[in-house]
Amino acid sequence: MTRRPVVYGLDIETDTSTDGLDPRVAPVLTVALSMGSHDETFSGRESTLLCDLDERLRSLPPGVIATWNGSAFDLPFLAYRAALHRLDLGLRLLLDPGLRTSRAPLPGHPGAYRGAWHAHRHLDAYRLYKSDVGPVLRVSCSLKSIARLVGLTPVEVDRERVHDLSHEALHAYASSDARLARVLTERRMPGAARFVDHLDEPGASATA
Repeated sequence: MTRRPVVYGLDIETDTSTDGLDPRVAPVLTVALSMGSHDETFSGRESTLLCDLDERLRSLPPGVIATWNGSAFDLPFLAYRAALHRLDLGLRLLLDPGLRTSRAPLPGHPGAYRGAWHAHRHLDAYRLYKSDVGPVLRVSCSLKSIARLVGLTPVEVDRERVHDLSHEALHAYASSDARLARVLTERRMPGAARFVDHLDEPGASATA
């Protein structure tokens, strides 16, 4: 029997008072990490929250970090912000031209990436659901749409005004998205394992 990996859900929320989709100008406000027993959030000074997140991931048993569109957004965004602070995180990215995106790449990046963080591998659950559920049922593969489709209840906020949320509301929102990414990935295991990133994929190239 195939052993199911430990899955950790991860979500970031950025400063939408500038351009929350541009890592060149928008800092990360909070990062949520969802585990089977509880959720954790990292906030405060950006350099500190990035270091705290990195250390927490280093301390956890090896598993799979599940994101929703993390290959094109969350992971490269975090990598860019860490580079601005000259932080040496355990996050490793490989640009993979085979990972096609429907939108323009994240500013400052040429495309989407495969990733790993310390001993954890990465799985972009958005790509998993977009590969089968989306085309078969002809539904949107946004995180909230898929969550509602399978009976989960996401926390909803105005995405353009995340910067106006209270700390409590911001943490609840980020935790909800991280938890949904984890649960939606766990529900597809062990079959979802084929979507786990491998950093030695043909055609992939390393990036700082």
